[in-house]
Amino acid sequence: MAKVMTKSQVVAHLAEKSGLQKKATAAVLEDLVTLATKECKSNGQFVIPGLGKAVKAHRKARTGRNPQTGEPIKIPAKTVVKFRLAKAFKDAVVPPKK
Repeated sequence: MAKVMTKSQVVAHLAEKSGLQKKATAAVLEDLVTLATKECKSNGQFVIPGLGKAVKAHRKARTGRNPQTGEPIKIPAKTVVKFRLAKAFKDAVVPPKK
């Protein structure tokens, strides 16, 4: 499997493509993360056009099993963040079957 790009590699690539300095590009990336966190916390979702959206969702309480002993345990309700990919992005990465 190919290596995953590091943050510094992403920043370097975006800086080269946009013609901005690496420091400015890194600041934009940090601001995007901060904005996404703030918006998802307050509004329940944050959209990155063309990529997808982060959505705050509630999970109900449920019964699970301890994998070692097999005894049932209660899993409490909690709030999670899910990322839903945009259809165009998904189709570009993994083309739909015909």
